[in-house]
Amino acid sequence: MPDRPEPGFRARVGPPSRRTRVLVLTAGVLVALFLLFVMVSGFWTDWLWYKSVDYSRVFTTQLRTKAGLFGVFGVLMAVAVGFNIWLAHRLRPPLAAMSVEQQSLDRYRMGVAPYKKWLLLAASLLVGLVAGAAASGQWRTWLLWTNQTPFGVKDPQFHRDVAFYAFDLPWFEFLLGFAFSAVIVSLLASTLVHYLYGGLRLQGPGRRASRGAQGHLAVLLGVFVLLKAVAYWLDRYALAVKSGAYKGVDGWTGLRYVDANAFLPAKTILFFVAIICALLFFMTPIRRTWAPALIGFGLMALSAVLIGGVYPAIVQQFQVKPNEQAKETPYIQKNIDATRQAYGITGAETQQYDPKEGAKSGAPAPDPQTIADIRLIDPNVVAPTFQQNEALRKYYAFPKTLDVDRYGDQDTVLGLRELDLSGVQQRNWINDHFKYTHGYGMVAAKGNQVDGNGNPVYTESGLPTTGSLGAYKQRVYYGEKTGTYSIVGGSNQEIDYTSESGADQTFQYDGGSGVSLDNPFTRAAYAMRFAEPQILYSGAITDGARVIYDRTPKERVEKVAPWLSIDADPYPVVQDGKLVWVLDAYTTSDGYPFSSKTTLGESTKDSLTDQRGRTLTAVNTVNYIRNSVKATVDAYTGAVTLYQWDDADPVLKTWMKAFPGTVQPKSKIPSTLMPHLRYPQDLFKVQRDLLGQYHMTDATAFFNGTDIWQVPVDPTTNTGDVQPPYYLTLRMPGAPDTSFSLSTSFVPSGRDNLAAFMAVTADPGPDYGKIRILKIPGGSGALGPKLTQAKFNSDQAVANKLTLLKTGTDSDIEYGNLLTLPVGGGLLNVEPVYLLGRGAKAPVLQKVLAVYGDKVALEDNLEKALAAVLPGAAGSATTPPTAPTTPTTPGPTTPGPTAPGTAAGTTPELQQALKDAQKAFDDGQAALKTGDWAAYGQAQKALQEALDRAAAAQPSTGGATPAPSAPASPAPSATP
Repeated sequence: MPDRPEPGFRARVGPPSRRTRVLVLTAGVLVALFLLFVMVSGFWTDWLWYKSVDYSRVFTTQLRTKAGLFGVFGVLMAVAVGFNIWLAHRLRPPLAAMSVEQQSLDRYRMGVAPYKKWLLLAASLLVGLVAGAAASGQWRTWLLWTNQTPFGVKDPQFHRDVAFYAFDLPWFEFLLGFAFSAVIVSLLASTLVHYLYGGLRLQGPGRRASRGAQGHLAVLLGVFVLLKAVAYWLDRYALAVKSGAYKGVDGWTGLRYVDANAFLPAKTILFFVAIICALLFFMTPIRRTWAPALIGFGLMALSAVLIGGVYPAIVQQFQVKPNEQAKETPYIQKNIDATRQAYGITGAETQQYDPKEGAKSGAPAPDPQTIADIRLIDPNVVAPTFQQNEALRKYYAFPKTLDVDRYGDQDTVLGLRELDLSGVQQRNWINDHFKYTHGYGMVAAKGNQVDGNGNPVYTESGLPTTGSLGAYKQRVYYGEKTGTYSIVGGSNQEIDYTSESGADQTFQYDGGSGVSLDNPFTRAAYAMRFAEPQILYSGAITDGARVIYDRTPKERVEKVAPWLSIDADPYPVVQDGKLVWVLDAYTTSDGYPFSSKTTLGESTKDSLTDQRGRTLTAVNTVNYIRNSVKATVDAYTGAVTLYQWDDADPVLKTWMKAFPGTVQPKSKIPSTLMPHLRYPQDLFKVQRDLLGQYHMTDATAFFNGTDIWQVPVDPTTNTGDVQPPYYLTLRMPGAPDTSFSLSTSFVPSGRDNLAAFMAVTADPGPDYGKIRILKIPGGSGALGPKLTQAKFNSDQAVANKLTLLKTGTDSDIEYGNLLTLPVGGGLLNVEPVYLLGRGAKAPVLQKVLAVYGDKVALEDNLEKALAAVLPGAAGSATTPPTAPTTPTTPGPTTPGPTAPGTAAGTTPELQQALKDAQKAFDDGQAALKTGDWAAYGQAQKALQEALDRAAAAQPSTGGATPAPSAPASPAPSATP
């Protein structure tokens, strides 16, 4: 029995009460305001961020361009589609033929009738929004097209400036794609309206299309075919940037014989065929018959198959294949020339170098500076050692991969002591974002020395750090490991660091960076951005408080210059009393004709990629790249500065016109920063990847593929990834002097012997970017990295020592970077051997492996290893200190030499160098006693220079004068 309402119950009938309506309306308004605030808050916080870094023009230019493209192309699409829908409705027949089909459509017509205007508006608005959103994503293409700068180089096929392919063609292709979309959507919408209102019929007697529908659709089809004619014409030029696999190159780009002699004529013929076919469609409303147009369209389709498909296949099969080398060689040469030009490897110098002869002669090394600067400290291994020795507090950490720079003539391994919130014992919102806000100081160590315990010899250490770098702002608010936001300023007392007594040293940030939180609306916007409501009401945020975020150097530069690709390895520099991050930035293009394309993410991948990250662009596939910009990010203020580096790059000039004032001229680079700029790793890796094949500049050799190189697998890891390039100071054969360089080796494709050694001068100066390649003869017997490592492991004496070392100390062995150096006419391979004790966190250097020719050695230090494999070179090696260095002891730890004497048979240059060394040593000792660390650092630099000159001036015969050396004395124990 159904339930009955209780007595007195009355069901409400009729509209809701006034109170209900008010509540619903209020809730709706609140929801709408909330959604609006969510959308506006992201825009508002972005604007505030750009304004805080003084790059508001970048934000407004992007916004203006995106909004303009959205509006223009959205309106064009909406008008085009809306007009055709309106026209189709207007051309409807006054009376629909009586049929079952039309009777069923009557219901839809009657249902649509009251809402026709609204449906037209909605359909137009919808397609306009979609088209506008797609067009706004083309803001880079638009800015490049409107601000383009000529390259001054013409392609070898059509003889057009490269700017046409890099800037014009992408924009024309976008316009063509947009026009196709507008016509296709209009055609579909019009067909639907004509069918709905009887203009098109599928059933019944008589004509299937009314005169109005026939004329309307024929014109739209004619426009479509006309656009296809334009596409055929543009396809002719697109052949110059078309890519595919050929001769082992996955991204081979440019015309080949079949393209130039079959596809190119075919595209031209199809262009004219399409125009004729379009005219036939345009004549359809006049002739009132579809037959000519449909026949023409069928012939165009048949022509596309025969002329555009079958004919090129016949040419390839019967003309190219029987004599492929002769046919393809001219086009291969065009590809070689364009690729080398586009990637900046045209000036690479190749020379023959037979290390077998140098190894046979056993001649002393003519490069004492190369020997002296052999880097024993592997920045990819010793980060845990830095962490153990120099982190000093649990909430500090170093990156997994340290950096290599040079201070004076000394290769230096360095890293910043950055904040690591995982080491904070009491984790909460206040500690994470108000108290622990920054790291502290840079730690540096000599690249070519270790102390008696196998630890790095620190030249900058302690907390606060002291040493040879002098005074500078040490607080690190912006760093590679800083991934969260902090609220600083106001009355906030941040934890600077914990002193040795356990007391917290506090600090108030005064760097001026970040966004002020004094405005309640701004606080609410950031509460929304970071999904943290406490930002809105927390009493810890006082007047003057600022929020700092986007704090990694890479993301800051990417935001202020979204048209640049950023190298994956920023590195810190002490410059003018401040700590700055230096980043290399690239301009790229995928529209350089005939230049083969490469995928940046793949070509820059090596065994360290997981630690460093990858360089990517918006499209990731490029065939033109330049290191056009050097950028700096202040580690304290977060200030971003962009400097023009390549003042001949047309892509950079184009972007500088699009974003005026964002890039400073090269002349503005501070003189104190210039010595620390270096050749970037990722660019070098792209170039070496290409030079594996494009070192062959002769098209015939390239076609035969008999001398293809590849980057060797890193033998010190088990990942199977290729070996990374290494920064070190060396003198390449043929170079006038030693220089800070970036080097790599090559092996023949599919083999493990050494094929070539390559280095690029990384020091700014006349030789900057000079690539030198030493090509190793096939019969030299030179070993690649994998075979060198195998030689180390297979040598019985070395294997026994390594086994004893491992079992006797209960430690694991970790190999450092395997360095290959052209020394003494041969090739010297040096590899540090680290021990990681059971339960220990930090490896220490205990042995050095060396191989030269057939000689292999495993010794306690580099000097002994060199003495075993290359007599005469050992004296040039830096003697490591005998006394262990206390890790937290600041200041330089390499003492001066004992008083050098003057032996018989010395030259005047050698005598003067020894005198200068003695004076530098005395000056250093005097500075040490007075605690003048700046003077001590200068004296050490002068001492090193004097020893270098003494080594260079040493007589090559007679042996009367021993190579100068620097015996160790105890490091200073007092902390300045």
